[in-house]
Amino acid sequence: MIARLAGKIVEKTDKSAIIDVAGVGYEVFVASVDHEALVLGEAATLYTYHHVRETSQELFGFSTLVGKRLFELLLTVQGVGPKAAMAILSVGDFENVRHAIGQNDALMIAQAAGVGRKTAERVVLELHDKVGESNLASAGFVVGRGAIRDDALEALIALGYSLADATARLQELPADLSTEEKIRRALAQ
Repeated sequence: MIARLAGKIVEKTDKSAIIDVAGVGYEVFVASVDHEALVLGEAATLYTYHHVRETSQELFGFSTLVGKRLFELLLTVQGVGPKAAMAILSVGDFENVRHAIGQNDALMIAQAAGVGRKTAERVVLELHDKVGESNLASAGFVVGRGAIRDDALEALIALGYSLADATARLQELPADLSTEEKIRRALAQ
């Protein structure tokens, strides 16, 4: 499976970008927040979800592991496929979508193209406890370009912690610690 791509953005369409990696162009579908951040001709790194079907293979890309994990959580909901999950993530930045789910805001989720009221309610019902309350900004996490930019959070997720567990562990720590110290103390808990 393709888990990450690093290369140069050579083309952008409405919902995707083509990233050149050592002479091979990969088309990657991206959420609107990441699509806006990608600049033609510049280097980019995307964490990818490789979706394989009987008749096709598609890559869905995210600038952060947090975005990828939220996408994967959305896929666990019955009736939400990759395109619907990407539409939900395009309603706002990843943190706003996570906040909407944590606050039971099915109306915001239902704004996604192709997602009806019942599916939005199912998303909120099934994922509310998994994403938890959205207190990342108040807990000292740095937010940039519409996505969470916290290296300690991303490291814990990469080590196998769920988004909710990693968030909970880091919220208990002082915000002024270095990234390495946050990770060390979170792992020691």
